Amino acid sequence: NSRGLSPPCLIMFALMALVGCAQFGPVPSPAVSIDADLAPAQDPAASFYPVSFRSLPGWGDGREAEALRAFLFSCSRINKAPPSRMMLPGIAVAGKARNWQSVCRMATQLGRNVAPGIAKRFFENWFSAYQVTDRGNPDGLFTGYFEPLLHGSLKKTPRYSVPLYKKPNDLVTVQLGDFNNALKGEQITGRLWANKLVPYAKRAEIESGALSGKDLELVWVDDPVDAFFLQIQGSGLVKLPSGKVLRVGYAGKNGQPYFAIGRELVVRGALKMENVSLQTIRAWLVANPVEAEFVMNKNPSYVFFRVIEGPGPIGAQGVPLTAGHSLAVDRRYIPLGAPLWLDTIDPLVPGSPLRRLVIAQDTGGAIKGIVRGDFFWGAGDRARNGAGKMKQPGRIFILLPRSGISPGR
Repeated sequence: NSRGLSPPCLIMFALMALVGCAQFGPVPSPAVSIDADLAPAQDPAASFYPVSFRSLPGWGDGREAEALRAFLFSCSRINKAPPSRMMLPGIAVAGKARNWQSVCRMATQLGRNVAPGIAKRFFENWFSAYQVTDRGNPDGLFTGYFEPLLHGSLKKTPRYSVPLYKKPNDLVTVQLGDFNNALKGEQITGRLWANKLVPYAKRAEIESGALSGKDLELVWVDDPVDAFFLQIQGSGLVKLPSGKVLRVGYAGKNGQPYFAIGRELVVRGALKMENVSLQTIRAWLVANPVEAEFVMNKNPSYVFFRVIEGPGPIGAQGVPLTAGHSLAVDRRYIPLGAPLWLDTIDPLVPGSPLRRLVIAQDTGGAIKGIVRGDFFWGAGDRARNGAGKMKQPGRIFILLPRSGISPGR
């Protein structure tokens, strides 16, 4: 999903990209709002409404200790930020890094091995809960992603002929906020040509050999469809013939817009909207190899990889993700590192709730919007099934440090 994993995310065809002016209801009155010039003013408004912990659906599920361990990973990054840095540019209620660093010090004192009850009290004592809404609407969409397993080789062979590329040296990313404060959080990516920044090669051009001969092949895999989905997930495992397993993660992307190919298959009549999932898309691509390349190339976005040493996968915040407790979000509205109470439906147990404390640690090309998230399932068959089937309605509640609340601002 980077995402980080960023990129990393999953097969969403029904979403329209939501960008916009965010409004947050500070304590004590949610009717008062703060404008944040994050994007054009005609777009959606986000609001945070204070609620009590006891009103969170299913709060106290016994998994708070796992969430605290995930939060400590985020603290390793939060603690490196300048104390005066806003966690969300222009959004006072989200607090400054110093507010979060105070909470992180208390979390560090507790450590990684605490009882669920102690972890629960930690979050209740040091955070205040808010419901996140889009123009007052608390309902949103939640998908899932996972860490796939591919088979590959460090050398090209007749079987292993599909390259995963490293980040090219000529790839240039510009943070537009460095030039205009109104564009904070926005970026463009391309390459220099004749002293101008021009768009980077699209997927179709790269697949046709635009990067061949530049010694950028990180590893070769045996299936173009698996390679395509690896780019959507943003991270994965590659098992080599020797039995060794490499973890590869997001290193960058070509800057081209993400296009969910499920939309193309619906237009073609190959799939119905309600049936689009990782499983159905993959099945169609495998069954139609002649057309599969054209359909995959409808998505011009292309992801580059690097080998990850140590714990992983790594999300957009730069910390290892935790299966079942990491969420990819739209960082324009949700600060990375923030705990979130997720209230949605379990795709593997229809009708049963999926409620737990997760940490915003990743982003994704398809994860755009206010009440929007991508749930990290981990690795393995269950993770693949859960992520592939997850396209659920739900709600989120954000936990913000009590010391970061500024009434009346």
